[in-house]
Amino acid sequence: MKNAMPNRDELESVMAARHTPEAHGKIKAARVAVAGLGGLGSHIAVSLARLGVGEMLLVDHDAVELNNINRQNYFIPHLEMKKTGAMKSQLTDINPYINIKTVDAYITEDNASDIFDGYDIVCEAFDNPESKTVLVSTLLSKLPNVKIVAASGLAGFGSSNDIKTRAALSRLYICGDETSAAETGRGLMSPRVMICAGHQANMVLRLILGIEEA
Repeated sequence: MKNAMPNRDELESVMAARHTPEAHGKIKAARVAVAGLGGLGSHIAVSLARLGVGEMLLVDHDAVELNNINRQNYFIPHLEMKKTGAMKSQLTDINPYINIKTVDAYITEDNASDIFDGYDIVCEAFDNPESKTVLVSTLLSKLPNVKIVAASGLAGFGSSNDIKTRAALSRLYICGDETSAAETGRGLMSPRVMICAGHQANMVLRLILGIEEA
């Protein structure tokens, strides 16, 4: 019915048919965290919600600003809202039956392992290189079972084909061209940001399905 909320069984049936029951069962059982809800993280989170990932943790400390609209998955009514709340609202509209948790916090060496403990996969989606380093190094050293899908090099308007996914370590995957940083004349722009976010979300899906090759 138009504008009617499907019940859980209806939605699950359709998604299982689209994904195949075996794949959907693994996706539904997965627990994935997204660290940073900007250009990368907001698009990654939407993709994971459309997949039907069973539990998602959304972590960010910022609010939505006007200069986010050019590349992040937010809308004018979200301005000044906390990104965690704005994103959770969108994901609930996509799939009201997934378990979405939020943490409003700035990630440090002291809190990273506590926040992300228990999650199978963590997507690193920070803009700040130092924050990227802190998250990745802390989780690799303190959470021996977690897999991390990170990003490096996605600014500007270079070729889409330069953005790739590679396994950097046994539990660390990096998406991007690994060179294109934001600078004068080469800003962060929606198409390339979304391409990299797609790489990250797809690598998460592959890991959920037990495929560890990049």
